[in-house]
Amino acid sequence: MKPIRFIALLILSALVSRATATDNAMRPRIDLQGMWQFELDAQNKGLAEQWQLKPFSDAVTLPGTTDTNQKGVRNTSKNETTHLSRVYKYVGKAWYKKEVTIPDDWRGKEIVLTLERTKPSHVWIDGVSAGKNDNISTPQVYDLSALLSPGHHEITVLVDNGESVPRQLLSNSHAYTESTQTNWNGIIGELFLEARNRVHLKSLQLYPSAAQKSVELKIEIAHADKLADGTVLELQATAWNTSKKHRGKRIKLHLIQGQSEYTLQYPLGEKALLWSEFSPALYAMEIVLKGYDKQIVNFGLRDFKTLDGQFTINGQTTFLRGKHDACVFPLTAHTPMNVEEWRRYFQICKSYGINHCRFHSWCPPRACFEAADIEGIYLQPELPFWGSLKRSETYLVDFLRKEGANIQQEYGNHASFVMFALGNELSGDLDLMREFTDSFRQMDSRHLYAFGSNNFLGTKGVVDGEDYLVTCKIGPREGNSYRNHVRGSFSYADAYEGGYINNTYPNSQMTFNEAVAHCPVPVVSHETGQFQVYPHYAEMEKYTGVLAPWNFEIFRNRLQEAGMLDQADDFFKASGRWAAQLYKADIEMDLRTEKLGGFQLLDLQDYPGQGSAYVGMLDAFMDSKGLVSPEEWREFCNDVVPLFITEKFCWTNRETLSGQLKIADYSNRNLNGKTLRWTLKDNTGAPIDQGTLKIRTTGKGLSTIGVITPHIASITRAQKVCLELLIEGTDYKNHYALWVYPDEEIQAPDEAIYISKQLDERMINELRKGNRVLWFPDSATYASQTVGGLFQTDYWNYRMFKSICDRIGCPASPGTLGLLTSPEHPLFTRFPTDSHTNWQWYSIIKQSYPLILDRMPAAYRPIVQVIDNVERNHKLGLIFEFNVEGGKLLICMANLDNVKDKPEVRSLYNSMIQYMKSSAFSPNTNLSIEALTDLFTQENDTEKIEILDNISY
Repeated sequence: MKPIRFIALLILSALVSRATATDNAMRPRIDLQGMWQFELDAQNKGLAEQWQLKPFSDAVTLPGTTDTNQKGVRNTSKNETTHLSRVYKYVGKAWYKKEVTIPDDWRGKEIVLTLERTKPSHVWIDGVSAGKNDNISTPQVYDLSALLSPGHHEITVLVDNGESVPRQLLSNSHAYTESTQTNWNGIIGELFLEARNRVHLKSLQLYPSAAQKSVELKIEIAHADKLADGTVLELQATAWNTSKKHRGKRIKLHLIQGQSEYTLQYPLGEKALLWSEFSPALYAMEIVLKGYDKQIVNFGLRDFKTLDGQFTINGQTTFLRGKHDACVFPLTAHTPMNVEEWRRYFQICKSYGINHCRFHSWCPPRACFEAADIEGIYLQPELPFWGSLKRSETYLVDFLRKEGANIQQEYGNHASFVMFALGNELSGDLDLMREFTDSFRQMDSRHLYAFGSNNFLGTKGVVDGEDYLVTCKIGPREGNSYRNHVRGSFSYADAYEGGYINNTYPNSQMTFNEAVAHCPVPVVSHETGQFQVYPHYAEMEKYTGVLAPWNFEIFRNRLQEAGMLDQADDFFKASGRWAAQLYKADIEMDLRTEKLGGFQLLDLQDYPGQGSAYVGMLDAFMDSKGLVSPEEWREFCNDVVPLFITEKFCWTNRETLSGQLKIADYSNRNLNGKTLRWTLKDNTGAPIDQGTLKIRTTGKGLSTIGVITPHIASITRAQKVCLELLIEGTDYKNHYALWVYPDEEIQAPDEAIYISKQLDERMINELRKGNRVLWFPDSATYASQTVGGLFQTDYWNYRMFKSICDRIGCPASPGTLGLLTSPEHPLFTRFPTDSHTNWQWYSIIKQSYPLILDRMPAAYRPIVQVIDNVERNHKLGLIFEFNVEGGKLLICMANLDNVKDKPEVRSLYNSMIQYMKSSAFSPNTNLSIEALTDLFTQENDTEKIEILDNISY
């Protein structure tokens, strides 16, 4: 059993620091951090030539990697766009050597070497093999007692990041993938020799019960046959990270010589402090084996369970507001190994309302669990696997079984470790998955278990043997129906037109109730969101570590070649601000769903791999991109969220705006009797109408508060209004953008404006006569010169899912990232808009077919521009204008006739007509009839997009 550490509390300037868990007198250490001799073995000849017996000519600093030490092959290829690029690349064997002096008082001790995190290794002492270890999720510990005596010795470590693990891990697991953590070679984290008495505490596992306010200890003693008569074991637990003081009684147990295993109950009493996201109280359990050993183990008193299809923490229903983690740390390209950096990570998460983190196909180190314990975050680590689990793959099966057992043993005491899954999007043998989880559950009952995250892409639905279900849908695809979906957005490969949000008239009524209604276990929405944002090129200067942003450089250069580099920041802001609204919509669908267990975002931060997926509100460094503040994000992602439930967001002033007010309450507060205040404000912030409702609720979950009907009849001009919700006496609030339009029909243009659907002789003559023409080109006629209309920003990234759609034979997403407009443009006098897409654009965009304007001058800008992805970089126009041989031409690439029943569409139409009547309609770009015809008939060059596949499809 590996030595168990603890976190020590330093109450000084409110700082918490780590301390060693061992008593130096009983477990002295030799720190091996620092300079080591080093040799690369690119030719794989070190073993044959017995390099363990030879000095090395190079040196590195450990902890560290070949990347951080700038060893390996300098990467000169700067054409990688799939992910960030390693500046120094190395795959294979690397040798590390260090001299050490063992003190005299270590004689007769058990001496172990700990490599906290590395790749499969082989250790020699003075040229004599000490064994091999291939743990990648937990520390590697070598017993060197037989090889280390007092005096000088030489330690040699061979680390192999080549084909030293099952091949399935190398390309897909986030323990290895080049997309994020990279396949580094080295040793990171703690690195030390430790001496301990032959008789010592070998294993300490604590099983807390919040209900009983006690903890069960399972203790194993090494060499118990050598215990002295009358040896006593003493236990005492002390709360240490909370202002509330509590210490349990000191308990003594007289041990029996030869008995190595003990199970005992430790009561904490009625004043015991519970651990949860709201109050993450931790205890330090001091275990003293008198005369031999002392260890301190941290634990939290908590019960994380399921009840009636939802999760509970200490008996209270909770809701997982989670994020996905793929080990994205661009400066080092490996996981942080210190508590401070992980605490920063989780504090940022908490500032955005996140209380849960899922580790996609990898398991983080001890420091992560310790930080989550302190911060009150619920964790789901996973086996380092993504693929098909088959019984015939015995090497893989045995390796994963070993890794899973190690994870339970090494990290099981952590309060934050509440869930465990077998990996990401598994397929294969269900019975084998069941065997895995059954064996882990028998081994450790402190966690809930799932066969994997989104196994079989959700098509199997609920499977017997899982404690909870992480999935994007429950059951196989049902044609164009979304009724078994449990997230609002999908790729076109997985759902018709990309799912609910992209293909449903905007509202805040949609839920996943039908999908989860009959699910017997909690359902967690898998990888919610994935709304792509245009790259933020200002971020490039932050890459000062081992990874270079050459993918960013290529994308930027492509945009420059397309003549739109000056718009890069506008593309970023417009797509990003729209993506923030899309995330709100997706998350609120989760919150409106009865009996949903939670969600796991993909992601709050960017994912710099798999084709470069900039889907975050934070960048790869967990820094804000400035798109949405934590305060605004928490309005819809928090333990309490006020919700407005309405059939639509666009209304006429003759309609009765109505909707329900609900509250999703998963807090530790009693809101019963508090007041929910609502205020409808106009576009200047002045109140239009307001009111209050009393909150009458006795439990947690989703509660209906009442119905409101704000008065909007006084609004005579089209405007965007805001409905604000606030629970008085709290910080809980939310707001909703709504659009109110005069109830008017489409205006007939006067004789000076000709409306056409064809580029025919009549239209040409009108232009040549100097008249004004509004043209709605036919979509079918110009299919080769246009792209489709996409309401949401493209899912994940265009390259990956276009490749998948092409391979499986289904239509691909249009691939665009939303609109870019200027709200002050006179065309929008009667159609209020932001600079980015918002909900009032839905019907227009769904009927749109933006024109490719690549042959226009670089400086030309459409009035309503559609942002393209980084693969194509088309200049796309939805509404744009020209001077054509004396006439003035406004072109709208949307079939508005199909949706003129919508007030927002009529308003846009009338706004265009009014603009064309005004003196402001003065296009400054001249085209001939021939040039206009060419623009709509010539084939466009489209860059060939390299295929990028995904193992799940």
